[in-house]
Amino acid sequence: MRTLTIIEHISLDGVIQHSADNDGFPYSDWTAPYRSPAGRDAMLAAYGETPDLLLGRRTYDIWSGYWPKAPSSPMGDRLNAATKYVVTHRPESLEWGPFEGVGPDFVEGIRRVKAQDGPNLILSGSSTLTSPLLEHGLVDKVMLAVYPVLLGTGKRFFAEGTPARSFELVESQAFQSGIVFNTYTSVR
Repeated sequence: MRTLTIIEHISLDGVIQHSADNDGFPYSDWTAPYRSPAGRDAMLAAYGETPDLLLGRRTYDIWSGYWPKAPSSPMGDRLNAATKYVVTHRPESLEWGPFEGVGPDFVEGIRRVKAQDGPNLILSGSSTLTSPLLEHGLVDKVMLAVYPVLLGTGKRFFAEGTPARSFELVESQAFQSGIVFNTYTSVR
């Protein structure tokens, strides 16, 4: 069985949004001042050599507009090669592959994908999926890259009303730039 890891870049006040998405978010590149080669290498390690991706449609569309055209890089090469399992009502319009629509019942679709043989799954972005995945016990790990900044506005990691759940800290790594990578496993 594959594991599903949520990887998010997050501010101290819980914001994970990175782009304006036409809703007036004023901090589209707030992570840039804190990036470092050490952080990049740790993020590559978190994704693993050959991950598969679980993406909501909005994140898929944003990423598919960038990564296939980006210059070759360790992260870009991994993302482009990964199978993208996409939660969408329009699977026929997917183009950035390899890809597969998860199906109309995304909880059952993700259970099916997790039960298959293959690389571990990474969910990044796709904030509308985070809370239901946790609610249904489908998340094995959460890796938060916590940035030393308060944004005050933007999409949050968890939706209001997400059921309570406990996690165990299994690793923490601090970087000179102020970012802290915290990895948690779900306590079942």
